[in-house]
Amino acid sequence: MPENKTELKRSLGLIDATSLVAGSMIGSGIFIVTSAMARDIGSAAWLLVIWLVTGIITVAAALSYGELAGMMPNAGGQFVYIQRAYGRLVSFLYGWTVFTVIQTGVIAAIAVTFANYAAIFFPILDHTLFKIGASFIFSYQKVLAISSILLLTYINTKGVESGKTVQLVLTSAKLIALFALIILGLYVGLQTDVLSNNFTNMWEASKTVVNPDGTITVTKLAGMALLGAAGATIINSLFSSDAWNNVTFIAGEIKEPKKNIPRSLFLGTLIVTVIYVLANLAYLALLPMHGTPNATDIASNGIMFASNDRVGAAAASMIMGNVSVFVMAALIMVSTFGCNSGLILSGGRLFFAMAKDGLFFKQATELNKNQVPAKALWVQCIWACVLCISGKFGDLLTYATFASLLFYILTILGVFILRKKEPNADRPYKAFGYPFVPALYIVVTVAICLTLLIYDTFNTGLGLCIVGLGIPVYYFVMNKKE
Repeated sequence: MPENKTELKRSLGLIDATSLVAGSMIGSGIFIVTSAMARDIGSAAWLLVIWLVTGIITVAAALSYGELAGMMPNAGGQFVYIQRAYGRLVSFLYGWTVFTVIQTGVIAAIAVTFANYAAIFFPILDHTLFKIGASFIFSYQKVLAISSILLLTYINTKGVESGKTVQLVLTSAKLIALFALIILGLYVGLQTDVLSNNFTNMWEASKTVVNPDGTITVTKLAGMALLGAAGATIINSLFSSDAWNNVTFIAGEIKEPKKNIPRSLFLGTLIVTVIYVLANLAYLALLPMHGTPNATDIASNGIMFASNDRVGAAAASMIMGNVSVFVMAALIMVSTFGCNSGLILSGGRLFFAMAKDGLFFKQATELNKNQVPAKALWVQCIWACVLCISGKFGDLLTYATFASLLFYILTILGVFILRKKEPNADRPYKAFGYPFVPALYIVVTVAICLTLLIYDTFNTGLGLCIVGLGIPVYYFVMNKKE
């Protein structure tokens, strides 16, 4: 009997799925964003609270997604959930935003970060090949970034076994390295008084701004100003913790998906939450919270003004000295390469599901001889490479993060909608703590979105515009089908 060329093969177990959740979440963010958060909030206690809140709502979201994953264990994940709860238009807007910005933009950004750190070992990568005007610069770094996307896409077209092996090895490597950084950091840091100093007056929050003339303005935060600053800066930790939902995109290739997807979502998000909180505790044990931007030594820069915001590298230098530059560069290269492996593997399955529903290129429904949606993967690859070359992915990601949060809210609200619409549907796993845990996520995330609308109106408005652009595209696609 000929093999079905439109049905995916289930070959991934619980460990593989958990590896994908954790591996897709851990990129370069944990090594960088704490510096910006420290400038925004200026308090060791509030910094840890924000990372804890990020972890709690991420785990809450994962526990809520588990119910939807158990009900609909099919390729496409979140796209499928949204369509069942809201219909084709809203699901298309989600898929449109994921393709144009969220998935491909993140892939491009992570590939460029990988290449930036590779330049520490190979300075020739900084060489400019050509440039157009002042804004467009094409260097060997861009060549390496694009090459990494091409290579990972090629590996993933060779079969899910190849993709999962690369993912498991790289995720294991970066988890081991991160735990080593945390353990050594706490061991070295606790022999000094840095941590106790950081926790003196630990609830006194402030916002620190470097003015154009080099002077520093420090504004004390309290009351609504403090909540506003915390709500605005949490976008950094949320972005660092994103992509956990990617495992739902490959539901069609997971064994016993009704059990393994909910479990992998919980285990993966919990592991990463623990790592992120401990990593920030290690930073606080090694480096002063406050510092000065023009200091001549790493300790005096503090967490706030770590060189190029590379707080992970600054912390490592307090443990290992000058060699830490290369150790951290290698760790971040492994971390970003592994992160992109998971993103590329899972993203193609979402576009495969969209194509099967007539909402993406028809050719994306085809599976190659390895039972992989290769054409969907290559379309994703091409657009990610275009964003890589354009250099606009950073701006696009800023705009899209808000839209991504909105779709998370809609998806978890879908748990309530489907409980009412389909009370007798098969639910092998029911959302933990329903209705309180899903409601907690919705309330907290809505509050964050409202804060962003107030404090970052321009970027949030552009994020809504990106989503809105999908409406005429949807009706154009529908008209073509008629």
